[in-house]
Amino acid sequence: MRSHQPDDTEVNGNLPLELDGFVGRRAELPELERALDASRLVTVTGPGGIGKSRLAARVAGGRRTPPDGVWRVELASVRDPEFVDYAVVETLGLTDHTARPPRETLLAHLAGRRLLLVLDGFEHLVDACATLVADLLGQVPGLAVLAVGRRPLRVAGEQVFALGPLGEDEAVELFAERAGRQGVTVGDDPHVRELCRRLDGIPLAIELAAGRLGALCPGQLLERLDDRFRLLTGGCRDTLPRHRTLRTAIVWSHELCTPEERLLWSRLSVFAGQFDLEAAEYVCSGGGLHSDDVLDVLSALLAQSVVAREETATGVRYRMLDTVRAYGTEWLEATGDAIRLRRRHRDWYVGLATWCELDWFSPRQNEVAARIEAELPNLRCALEYCLTEPDGAELGRHLAGSLWFCWVGCGRLSEGRHWLERSIELEPGHEHARLKALWVLGYVAILQGDTVPALAALEECRTEAERSANPTAVAYAEHRTGCLALVSDDMPRAEGLLRSSLERYQDLGELNSNVLMAQVELAMARAFLGDLPDAVRLCEDVRRVCEDHGERWARSYALYVLAYAAWSEGDPARARELLTECLACAHAFHDLLGSVLSIEFLALVTVTRGDAAEAAVLQGAAASLWPSVGLPLFGSAYYNAPHELCETLVRERLGDERYEECVRQGRALGREAAVSRALSRAHPAAGLPAPRGCDRHPEATHGMQQPAASPTRKGGETAG
Repeated sequence: MRSHQPDDTEVNGNLPLELDGFVGRRAELPELERALDASRLVTVTGPGGIGKSRLAARVAGGRRTPPDGVWRVELASVRDPEFVDYAVVETLGLTDHTARPPRETLLAHLAGRRLLLVLDGFEHLVDACATLVADLLGQVPGLAVLAVGRRPLRVAGEQVFALGPLGEDEAVELFAERAGRQGVTVGDDPHVRELCRRLDGIPLAIELAAGRLGALCPGQLLERLDDRFRLLTGGCRDTLPRHRTLRTAIVWSHELCTPEERLLWSRLSVFAGQFDLEAAEYVCSGGGLHSDDVLDVLSALLAQSVVAREETATGVRYRMLDTVRAYGTEWLEATGDAIRLRRRHRDWYVGLATWCELDWFSPRQNEVAARIEAELPNLRCALEYCLTEPDGAELGRHLAGSLWFCWVGCGRLSEGRHWLERSIELEPGHEHARLKALWVLGYVAILQGDTVPALAALEECRTEAERSANPTAVAYAEHRTGCLALVSDDMPRAEGLLRSSLERYQDLGELNSNVLMAQVELAMARAFLGDLPDAVRLCEDVRRVCEDHGERWARSYALYVLAYAAWSEGDPARARELLTECLACAHAFHDLLGSVLSIEFLALVTVTRGDAAEAAVLQGAAASLWPSVGLPLFGSAYYNAPHELCETLVRERLGDERYEECVRQGRALGREAAVSRALSRAHPAAGLPAPRGCDRHPEATHGMQQPAASPTRKGGETAG
């Protein structure tokens, strides 16, 4: 779990909230802290732009951190209620490869933990969030929830914290601070105070007004704003409702924009979450706005606080506040240009996914993984648009299939299966995209341990591919059927299918990460059948190709097989070296399957090198991860053999009681802690004798080549 001590600028989670320049709320800060001390569910409510998110983040970040951290879930960009649970799973850094619902994953992970969950921007997902929060609070006693939205969740035990506007002094302070960002110094003069009063002390409205100080003085701002208020309210001098005040401020800011700025504002509203300049230039250009002018117009919107600039791991990105985006969406609909913009948005992200799939097999694999991670909200938006439009089925299937590397290589099997199944349920047609979606679905289901749907998808893919004379789809279907045979312990069938698919790939001139994985899987089958030299030859070839192309993900699985061979041939030090590199790479890609396989085998290498207690801890750590993968060690007797041999050796050295104690210690580790521990324990404990079964011991080598468990135990019950 990605957890750390939060500071003033970040709350644990995948979308840190920028808090520099936090102004005011001196009374509300301690009040909200007391509310959190008194209730497990506190909901901060108020109109858009009132400062709910910043206050919640400041309070959460300033409190004493619970043992398992503070996690902020950004829900503003989540459009589908189905993805609320997924958003929480993602924020907590959980990688779940199984077919179980994400709610079960959350409950299993949170059991026994103590943490604070911040749900930010839930107002368009109230029912889904209320159900989730009720379930979590009811079953996780150590959980507290700080919800942030425009209305309450109405869950039992909820304490509502209604946030009002800033006081006049704090509003003036905020205006002056934001003016300073424009390089303008303003004093505490009557115009500034009147302006803040007219804006009802709403922080977003004040920031929008301050963004105009590059061109207008406070007196001019007040004059223009005063006219705008009278126009919208019919001259009524009563206190303005805060929602109307904010909308008035946004409309007023919009009217002060140039025609090009208004146009870009409306068009940027099609993005979900963050976006980059290249996407904005493509999606938003045309029809009165040249792509070469987008940067200048975007810079003007940045200066006016309509758009925010954010530094991320993938470079500079931009985002609009939800309230500002909502107004842009209304304007876009009114112009009649919404359909064209949504199609351009879809086309850009289909193109991005297609490029990323090609670039996955290159030295830029890490960059591709980071880029796809950053673009997930927009990719989901594009997928949803494709799968709900009458003519979008082909592109939807193409997009879901092209993202196979994200679903499989970056630990998003559950989400990938959701989109793949939806795309295949649509009316048949466009055979190439459908066939690819079928074999990718089969691959995902195999890794989830869901063999029946996997076989059904792969058989349908092969039958239809042969009928339509599509040799590429035949090769992929045959390959993945061989993979299914491998994890099902049918080694002769696995070898035959994998060799045949590799021949087909060669005839087609196909070379990519999938092709290399077929060779790795064939090597694994050969190793299980006792031909270690052939397994090493196959994987050394994969490693050379990967190094030539800069590919790291498939290479990590080749290292796993080479480590298996090194241990079997009596070289545990070499096996350890290969496995640590394999684990580091798999973990970097959030590939939980590769990570847990590495930890399992590292346990055997560790006892071989003399540290029985640490081996038991690693077995416990692996056991805690398998429920998020599927059947422990695929329920395979072949894959389970190293685990059983390790357990036997450790129990001999420690005894049953000490073994179980160490396993419990390992089970208590989170994923990050387990990986860190496995990578750091590179040397055996001094003074422990080397175990029997090392140094090319024939019995140990034989045990690794044959199933160590009977078919009746093929459920993984003994794992861990």
